[in-house]
Amino acid sequence: MSDHRGSIQEMLAANLRRARALHGLSLSELSRRSGIGKATLSQLESGSGNPTIETVFSLSRALEMPVSDLLDARPPGGLTVVRADDVEVLSGEGVDLRALRRIDTGDTVFEVYDQQFRADCRQESLGHTGTEHTVVQCGRLGVRVDGHEVELGPGDYVGFDASLPHAYLAAEGPVRSVLLLQYRKDQRAPQVTPHRDSLPPPGR
Repeated sequence: MSDHRGSIQEMLAANLRRARALHGLSLSELSRRSGIGKATLSQLESGSGNPTIETVFSLSRALEMPVSDLLDARPPGGLTVVRADDVEVLSGEGVDLRALRRIDTGDTVFEVYDQQFRADCRQESLGHTGTEHTVVQCGRLGVRVDGHEVELGPGDYVGFDASLPHAYLAAEGPVRSVLLLQYRKDQRAPQVTPHRDSLPPPGR
């Protein structure tokens, strides 16, 4: 029980300091808005306080942020590192994907992938849920979306409704890029990479 209490104290202390800094509030102003004494706030920020439900809800109201943001062990802005060598590769007909991060904002879910296209290989999709965003890092990438074709070079971006038929082609050598898949709250994110099921290259 004491370990759990300590973890709550540490999480609240870090998140409270961060939230107050982001809002540009002094201890005195936060005390005024929340109805919590300055001495109590100082103890909470140092991790030596003993937060109650009432205290946390008062802070939530004063800072206009969800209670979960005050008690999250991995608050927004924290350092998250994912090593490529530690992530399993998901391969398709012409692409290798590494799932780096899932970000759930409540209204929107984002999935971040390292995306590497193999030379002279076409990767096709009949379409899937969400919006697709790709930024090319190196190489040249051909993109076809619902019959429209563009070519991207390093630093170029393309975004489109992923429910449309689309295809990628690395015609001049391998291509490395970043893929961001975006889903609305009412859209269910697929459990496998959308490029896993590919079609044979078109005959044209």
